[in-house]
Amino acid sequence: MIYFLSDFHLGAPDYASSLVREKKIVAFLDSIKKDTSEIYLMGDVFDFWFEYGKAVPKGYMRLLGKLAELSDSGIKLHYFTGNHDMWAFDYLPKELNLKIYRKPITREINGKKFYLSHGDGLGPGDFGYKFIKAVFASKVCQWFFARIHPNLGIRIAQFWSGKSRKLTEELHFHGEKEWLVIFSREILKKEHFDYFIFGHRHLPIDMVLAPSSSERAGGEARYINLGEWISHFSYAVFDGKDLALKYFRE
Repeated sequence: MIYFLSDFHLGAPDYASSLVREKKIVAFLDSIKKDTSEIYLMGDVFDFWFEYGKAVPKGYMRLLGKLAELSDSGIKLHYFTGNHDMWAFDYLPKELNLKIYRKPITREINGKKFYLSHGDGLGPGDFGYKFIKAVFASKVCQWFFARIHPNLGIRIAQFWSGKSRKLTEELHFHGEKEWLVIFSREILKKEHFDYFIFGHRHLPIDMVLAPSSSERAGGEARYINLGEWISHFSYAVFDGKDLALKYFRE
């Protein structure tokens, strides 16, 4: 089994709420450890994350400990940076032996083709965010931010993360007008994929992308959005033959 999860936003909106959510995530990870070979964490695991030279944001020990346990047992961990945790660098790969991705990747598993990404900044529109993302991704910006004392830097970042998360949570599904749906259809014109899996949108979505006459033949494709672990507690699982969007209930 291969599992895909996204948008835990740990740390938000406050410590107590985040801790309850973190314990639920750890319980889920514990429940799947016997039947999984790989776990894809598809971005925004933390509501804010920045690695200073000798410091990282405190907290999250239950999740990090569980991920370390899973990794040590031989389960492969994959981590996509999202718009809230793009400043993850070498700490998580070193401590958890996971592989980190900053751009979309493709995989072929048991004859099925996957297109994987957090999803932020893809598709048409959203030019303001795309500009901000380019600035935040710059080495110069990261260097200057690292000069700010962590007590102040993390406080500033948490304020902006809260504004960004609130905007995302207020959006609704727009069907064929969804930026990620449009993006997926553009990819299908060049190459067939069975599954497009994204996070970012905070909505559990399983949508069939029927091929049009302008798209290459290859059969049905599906757009999957993983939702989030604030209210939906949704995830996707691939059993080697098919992929299903599911919900965790303790």
